[in-house]
Amino acid sequence: MKRNLFLKILFSYLVIISVSFFILHLLVKDRISGIMTAGIEQELMHYAELVDLNAPQAMSAHLQRISKISKSRVTLVNERGVVFADSEKAIAGLENHLFRPEIQEARLRGKGKAVRYSSSLGVNMLYVAVAIQDGKNSRGYVRLARPLHDVQSAVDQVYQSIFLAMLIGALVSLAVALFFSHRLAAPIRMMEEFTQRLRRGQPVGSIMLRTSDETRTLADNINYLVEELRDKIRLANEEKSKLMTALTSINEGVVILNRDERIEFLSPLLAGILSGQYEDFLGKTLLEAFRNAELQKAFQSFKQTRQSILREIALGAAETVIMNVSLSEVQGLPGEEKVMIVFHDVTRLKKLERVRTDFVANVTHEIRTPLTAVIGYLETLQAGALENPGDAKRFTDIMLKQARRLHRLVEDLMILSRIELGEVVFRFEAVFLPEAMDSVISLLDAKAAAKTIAMQNRLPQNLRPIKADRDRLSQILVNVLDNAVKFTPEGGRITMEAEERGDQVVLKISDTGIGIPVEEVQRLGERFYRVDKARSRELGGTGLGLSIVKHLMLAHGGRMEIESRPGRGTTVSLCFPLNGPVKA
Repeated sequence: MKRNLFLKILFSYLVIISVSFFILHLLVKDRISGIMTAGIEQELMHYAELVDLNAPQAMSAHLQRISKISKSRVTLVNERGVVFADSEKAIAGLENHLFRPEIQEARLRGKGKAVRYSSSLGVNMLYVAVAIQDGKNSRGYVRLARPLHDVQSAVDQVYQSIFLAMLIGALVSLAVALFFSHRLAAPIRMMEEFTQRLRRGQPVGSIMLRTSDETRTLADNINYLVEELRDKIRLANEEKSKLMTALTSINEGVVILNRDERIEFLSPLLAGILSGQYEDFLGKTLLEAFRNAELQKAFQSFKQTRQSILREIALGAAETVIMNVSLSEVQGLPGEEKVMIVFHDVTRLKKLERVRTDFVANVTHEIRTPLTAVIGYLETLQAGALENPGDAKRFTDIMLKQARRLHRLVEDLMILSRIELGEVVFRFEAVFLPEAMDSVISLLDAKAAAKTIAMQNRLPQNLRPIKADRDRLSQILVNVLDNAVKFTPEGGRITMEAEERGDQVVLKISDTGIGIPVEEVQRLGERFYRVDKARSRELGGTGLGLSIVKHLMLAHGGRMEIESRPGRGTTVSLCFPLNGPVKA
């Protein structure tokens, strides 16, 4: 840096000196030449006036004397321009001088001058002519010619002096540049080394300068900024330490992705599930770290909507762990665009659900036959076999209602078991979703009208057909729409919408019903799970409707998503792949 500063200062001085020399060249050269030429001109004019044309007998000696004194060539020209005397050349070979510029000027003004280049001598010549008058008539002209090499010599001497001064100035500039570059570079170099150590993270103190100029102010500002930076780094480290302690102590797994979609933090819980060390996953993408297609798809969906997403994903290689994965945006500084993924282990819940499923499948066969017999017996009583028709009718109606409810429960359990065991045969075909929805609406229209519920079918007619089992699709739609009618109060509204998203069709059924708490949403679809058990039984629910929908959607290669808030209604999203389930 010192060398660069020295070269810049030296270059500046040399430019100033060079420009000054150029200006001197423009101003001095012509001025010196003009002054010296004017002096020679006056001198020659004086000598020309000394020539006497009235003494021809002494003319030759007189011309030689004047030529020697004036260091010039003297020529006498008559009024017609004919040369009749010359101090250097024989007059016989000389041409007529009447039209020479200096003679013409002397003829008009009495005196004339001209400067011309002499090719024979190789120098500029100054010509001075004086007219010799006889009254008003001109008797001839005296012309003196003198080379101007002495003028050029004088100019060269001046240039030598200027060049010498320029050389001295350059040497002085070199010394001054060295001095100032060292004086300026020392504090700047000190600040540069200080900032480089700071950038490398090395321990630094403060910049101490003994100068009193702007560099001292700059150093003080840098010291102030460094102190501010130290305080902010210390506070940031403290906050980071607190956050890391909190994230590592909770039971949920946490992953934080930076703006480059690479892992910035991963909790020890997840590192253990993935059979690796914490450091092994830092800087990797989700796909590199987890190697899970479902997690990657969820992340891609989140990137498209930038809205919180909840998914259920299986992790782990040696032992599968079921996780409820929530993706949300981290509220931080603008432009950071970090993403936090929270993994909640629901493996135990899934195991309990599986145990309950197995239990129901086992006991179903034990209770189906007695229930059928009870239904037959009650129907016989209802036909009038009892002596008291009024009481018998009332009791049998109640028993029949309960028995049929149990029958529906058994049927639902059987459907679930058959789906899980793969005993249900699906006949996939191209189904036009708006037509299927119209058919289901016609089944539930009377039930909705009884509660003055408005059913709005907004499915676009340009939807592409989906690959689905027509009967099972109707079962899915009936269950979801029936739930919406049950839990929507009188005067409410149920809206059906659909749109294509890439290679799938998303059907949304939204109601203005009672809604569901957020913490309960993730459990919808479990067998027998009811948010409001008393109300569900009162409405005839078995707690298996959404579980059937969930399993049928999985069999179609799709999924069910539920969004709800208490008092704001519920939206059930059914995502159907256009081409049906992927064959294993």
